[in-house]
Amino acid sequence: MQHGMIIFINLKPSEADLKLTKSLVNFGKYIDLYVLDHLIFSDNSYFSFADEGILN
Repeated sequence: MQHGMIIFINLKPSEADLKLTKSLVNFGKYIDLYVLDHLIFSDNSYFSFADEGILN
């Protein structure tokens, strides 16, 4: 899962990003679909939920 940010100053995930990711990870367990990462991109950087340990 990935998306771009309109505001490039702060790549910190929003509460909506965190809630959606948690829901998708939990739902995926029931159908054997595993979320490997959720990436937020800007022009020159990115935020990885996996790198930050948020998917665990």
